[in-house]
Amino acid sequence: MTSRADIDVRPIDASEFPDWQRAMNTGFLHQPALSEEVLDARRAQFTPGRSTGAFDGGRCVATFRSFAQELTAVGGAAVPADAVTNVTVSPTHRRRGLLTRMMAQDLAAAKERGDVVATLIAAEYPIYGRYGFGPATWATEWTIDVPRAGLDPRWAGPEDGGRIDLVDAEDIRKHGPELYERLRRSQPGAVSRDALWWKVTTGAVRFHATFHEPYYVIHRSASGEVEGIAAYTADDKWGDGKQPLNTVRVKWLTGVTSAAERALWRYLCSIDWVVAVKTGYRAPDDLLPHFLPDPRAAAVTTQADWLWVRILDVVRALEARTYGAPGSLVLEVADAGGLAGGRYRLEASADGPGTCAPTTENPDLSLDVADLATLWLGDESAVRLAALGRVREERAGAARQADALLRTSRRPWCPDIF
Repeated sequence: MTSRADIDVRPIDASEFPDWQRAMNTGFLHQPALSEEVLDARRAQFTPGRSTGAFDGGRCVATFRSFAQELTAVGGAAVPADAVTNVTVSPTHRRRGLLTRMMAQDLAAAKERGDVVATLIAAEYPIYGRYGFGPATWATEWTIDVPRAGLDPRWAGPEDGGRIDLVDAEDIRKHGPELYERLRRSQPGAVSRDALWWKVTTGAVRFHATFHEPYYVIHRSASGEVEGIAAYTADDKWGDGKQPLNTVRVKWLTGVTSAAERALWRYLCSIDWVVAVKTGYRAPDDLLPHFLPDPRAAAVTTQADWLWVRILDVVRALEARTYGAPGSLVLEVADAGGLAGGRYRLEASADGPGTCAPTTENPDLSLDVADLATLWLGDESAVRLAALGRVREERAGAARQADALLRTSRRPWCPDIF
């Protein structure tokens, strides 16, 4: 077995990309070999210095990539983020500290660049807390039993004068980016999408050997403004007695008004022969079930942690968001990674913004940087974390006060996987 010191962990160059990609596919249990066409497409993601590999005897055995991203904080401000993805360690090289080395290099570089946070979607829950990441948003998937939903089968379109049209991928690339930006500016937890995202999701750039084109729909308001878009697939399944048993699977659905969301969900539930709609990952407090006459027709089939956040700059992170009430808290933040620990005083004003600065005052709450990330987007309760032993009250009532300052009326949501 090669010693840890003899395994070379470093950024890859362009010539090493095929070997790095093979290792990444191996780690994710995908087919190792890729066609030249797919490799050429995936090279569009390669940024010098942001793709790291671990090499043993010249062979890549671990992968790590990060890219520039923006994350929407509570109140709508966009903060610069280091988005972590493509993290693998080959099964022959587990438990040798390779992920720790790659993560340490990347987070140090992100801190040096001035990124406020790092983000990722965790394939496995136990891994990333030890690097200071905490689950900051959750996601829920429902399966709608269409016959039970109670919708009028004669329904033919939106009830407010709007309309829904089937469109092509080109229309989505035209209207989608601006519509998503409208959502992102108002949705805590949402992340930025570049032009490549829209090309990949509509098949203009193909990261896989096969691409199954979905159906695309656009919702326009009565005034003609695009207010919603969705992509979905459908199977072709029939049961005994020639009974249709088809399921629609939503790849994504974006609406900037509740009317647009309602119209799109009703459309999906009105398609002939469809008896079930799988919603894809939505916000846990999504309005969807209550768009249906019988909300029980939407059964939760998945509920899990989604976006994980690692705070790199406590002052800038706390000053980027707004607050639900005026007040002050002194936070003692522990950070084993040495990037963001310290004692900080947060002062929230009556009109929402806050200021934050290092302090020597006695702390009100003590917590790990991962738990601060869990609280930062407003989804979790400091009172709950105190009950779990993850937050310690140094002053009686401080956890309840933290909830008054930090929690939000609607839950944060990240619509993307990356």
